[in-house]
Amino acid sequence: MKLDVIKLDGGKGGSIELPDDIFGIEEIRADILQRCVTWQLAKRRSGNHKVQVRNEVSRTSKKMYKQKGTGGARHGSRRAAQFVGGARAHGPVVRSHAFDLPKKVRALALRHALSSKAKDGSLIIVDNVAIENPKTAALRDQLGKIGITHALFIAGVDVDNNFKLAARNIPNVDVLPNAGLNVYDVLRRRTLVLTKDAVAAIQARFQPEEAA
Repeated sequence: MKLDVIKLDGGKGGSIELPDDIFGIEEIRADILQRCVTWQLAKRRSGNHKVQVRNEVSRTSKKMYKQKGTGGARHGSRRAAQFVGGARAHGPVVRSHAFDLPKKVRALALRHALSSKAKDGSLIIVDNVAIENPKTAALRDQLGKIGITHALFIAGVDVDNNFKLAARNIPNVDVLPNAGLNVYDVLRRRTLVLTKDAVAAIQARFQPEEAA
């Protein structure tokens, strides 16, 4: 498939040919996308929620009352969960929520995410994202003129420092280098903006898999 390339100032920058096996998948697998997004969000969870268990509660270890003759249930510790101030039974402990997802499934999910943007007409290719001055207001107006208000920019190997500084205070606009391209960030923004360098990097990223 072929897309027009634009410049940040709204001018034309020619056209580019995009591979159909990455950007032209017709049947988008929502289940694959859901698996990858769930995997990403699970890895991000800190898992540091914690409650005190029996051996961590600071209470006396003396037996509450004698074993027999009270007419009540037999207890040996005030640390039990049924008493006020006692431990919590089966509460959360520090752990990792991460799980494994096959590399081929992750790669397939990224292909489908990129293809979904191209299929919806939400994919924009720009020449580059280098600007002279790090002015947020100027960049916001510039992006508004070309219809970019809610987008993810994949800016190349290294993000232009002026562009990064100008874009960081614009709501709903994210800027990432090529290495940061991921399914979750692609799907959470309305528009995906790729530089020509980013397109070349994406093709190179999937090339070893195709050669194998």
